[in-house]
Amino acid sequence: MSQTVNVGIIGLGFMGQTHIKAYRQVPGAHIAAICDAVRLPADGNLTGVAGNIATTDAIHFDLSVVKAYRDYRELLANPDVHLVDICLPTPLHAETALAALAAGKHVLCEKPLARRTTVAREILAAARSARGYFMPAHCLRFWPEWAWLKTAITEQRYGKVLTAKFTRLSEPPAWSQSTYLKGDESGGALFDLHIHDTDFVQFCFGRPRAVMATGQSRLSGAIDHVFTLYDVAGGASVMAEGSWLMGPGFGFKMAYRVGFERATVDYDSTRGPEALKVFAPDHPRKR
Repeated sequence: MSQTVNVGIIGLGFMGQTHIKAYRQVPGAHIAAICDAVRLPADGNLTGVAGNIATTDAIHFDLSVVKAYRDYRELLANPDVHLVDICLPTPLHAETALAALAAGKHVLCEKPLARRTTVAREILAAARSARGYFMPAHCLRFWPEWAWLKTAITEQRYGKVLTAKFTRLSEPPAWSQSTYLKGDESGGALFDLHIHDTDFVQFCFGRPRAVMATGQSRLSGAIDHVFTLYDVAGGASVMAEGSWLMGPGFGFKMAYRVGFERATVDYDSTRGPEALKVFAPDHPRKR
């Protein structure tokens, strides 16, 4: 794009700060406004908030240039803001997204859109008639190793997919526990972690014909560890596991293993530079 897109970030917790750091790497994106009812910095300095993706980058805003708000409605009234990025706790997504769409903004909203399907459908209905674009922040589709896998599946680079397993495991979240550990608000690991792989399965294989899942509830009152089997067109055996019940010191791990007709592809985030490997005749082990 040749035009600069002015972004307004609503919510300055771990995810909001993660989005800010990402925008700073995107040509044409300019953070024009920030908003948080609790964490808004008086001096423009944001203190880092721990999360499952390690980062040490400091964030500082010149508040004579970047507008700062405590009420998101004031940010929405700023005509210079083109895109609104909602990084608030789940219970606040719907209200804020609907208001942003009504204000004519483009909207990026963190997942999940809502705790209930009826509310999510309300947001989608508003998006269809809005002037701006709307997108849920399903970042996994754009991570290089997942984008590579999607292309390999679509092109049948190694033949058809026979089996696929996706894994996303973590210790209990140490940040924003006041909302994450209230399962009736957050949805537990099912909505926080597993939603990524469920979205990616649909992205690669289409809407499943049937889904079977089993899980455990321990911390949040919602599902905190889940195994899901997906019945997808084409006959591949597809499953995913998501959890935030791992013991102290486990950290965070995301992985996949896909069995094609002519190769096995194995990704494990804990392997660092060796994270993605392809096992096939006459093919190097590391992609």
